[in-house]
Amino acid sequence: MMELVWCICYEKAKNDMLPCSSFFRQMVKFEVKFTVYSMTVVIDELCKMGEFHKARKFMDDKFVKPNSCSYKKLLNTCIKKPDFLIVKVILRTMEKEGWDFDPKSYTLLIKRYSNFGEFGEMKRLFMEIEEKGVKPDVYLYTSMISGYCKLGNVRKAYQLFDEMTKRGLVPDGHTYGALINGLCKAGLMQEAEVLVNEMQSKGIWINRAIFNTMMDGYCKQGNVDEALRLQRIMEDEGHEPDANAYNIIATGLRKLDLHDVAKRLLLSMVDRGVAPNVLAYTSLIDIYCKQGDFVQAKRTLREMETKGIKPSTGTYNALVDGYFKHGYFIDAKRALIEIETKGVKPNTTTYTVLIDGYSKQGDFVRAKKTLIEMENNGVKPNTNTYTALIDGYCQKGMMNEAYKLRNLMESKDLIANVYTYTSLVHGECKLGKVDDALKLLNEMPTKGLVPNVVTYTALISGLSKEGRSGEAIRLYNQMIEAGVVPDAAAYSALSNASIMPRFLADNWSSKGPLANDYHET
Repeated sequence: MMELVWCICYEKAKNDMLPCSSFFRQMVKFEVKFTVYSMTVVIDELCKMGEFHKARKFMDDKFVKPNSCSYKKLLNTCIKKPDFLIVKVILRTMEKEGWDFDPKSYTLLIKRYSNFGEFGEMKRLFMEIEEKGVKPDVYLYTSMISGYCKLGNVRKAYQLFDEMTKRGLVPDGHTYGALINGLCKAGLMQEAEVLVNEMQSKGIWINRAIFNTMMDGYCKQGNVDEALRLQRIMEDEGHEPDANAYNIIATGLRKLDLHDVAKRLLLSMVDRGVAPNVLAYTSLIDIYCKQGDFVQAKRTLREMETKGIKPSTGTYNALVDGYFKHGYFIDAKRALIEIETKGVKPNTTTYTVLIDGYSKQGDFVRAKKTLIEMENNGVKPNTNTYTALIDGYCQKGMMNEAYKLRNLMESKDLIANVYTYTSLVHGECKLGKVDDALKLLNEMPTKGLVPNVVTYTALISGLSKEGRSGEAIRLYNQMIEAGVVPDAAAYSALSNASIMPRFLADNWSSKGPLANDYHET
């Protein structure tokens, strides 16, 4: 009898939730007993269909007392939702019912906070874990490491990595991948290489994603040669470059202003048997937009739609950004309207692009209006959103407004990142307040932030312009010791100093031999 009831209920749950709920009530009315297992499976099916509120109501009807598994099904669904109140309701209910959290439940929540940029909540939850005596496992540590890396706090991520190994936990490929990703984003490629070598020595498989992450890190520094070296190693180990790998190399070439070469590389993917994905098409559209070729950009957009590849919000963001940078503000607004008519919702990046565009024009009225608009539309600003506006203020020397906005951002549990500090450093240097900029540089490590090449370059330039050559050279050496690779702008900034170290001329060339493989002839 029970199996029959279960089968009928399960089939109804998949097809029609309301009759299924009524069916359960009829079961209760006729005193038919069923297990929490059958109820949990129905809840799971509702959650898979995205019917979170129905699942929640279903549980509240108390057909049978839910167990921890039932609540975890709800948690699995709510971690994908941006509404933090939903999470709090589930947590309060679980505590009221007396259900304890295990490491897996905490891991789900930490992932959720990390994914939605709620790093304050993430850190508070980890402290709660320690206080309750719950022993974090590898997965929980990996989620925390990933969260801190997203925040830009690589030092804290490294501390957690060391802490887990001291506790006898063995980092897996995902743990290494999360930390390598954070190091690459911070431009700490030497440290990332150490971890890759460590993985090899321990026999941990290095997957395509880690290779791509490393290639991306080198390309962001303009070091396409190293990225190409890694691509060859990747091929030797049996990983064929995918569309993402091509896109990464193309992005690196574009950083060297080799836009036409990057374009040819992306267009050659099809001939090499690699189908362009949405990222590759978005890169092509971005190249055309940066070159001001909006006719070809729109043509490429239509081509990807014809091939059944749905443009992402990022694709339209490239168009909006391109229009803004070329002064086509009406077209930028039209592109924004087109996003909505095609069912692609503007995201945080979309609004950030708009705010960045207005800020760079010095139109802070529209920038702030857009910030209010995005919040009214239920899109949460992140650190990058505020940093775009802060950077605009810094460019115009409006440092009081910049600091006020940083304070407002931090009051909303959004933590200033390396780009926020770099904007402030640049702003102070522009006003000739290099000592204030140096204070900001010294403050960064206390926040777990690693200054990048742009941060150092702004300060080296500021010191050089003030005739403080010795300090400029010492700061350059500090940058090298920190593992940050100087770029052309850093050397140019140092060349303004009254003393130009001989090794600069001897040891630097803007393009290495391997990058020449892609140079135009």
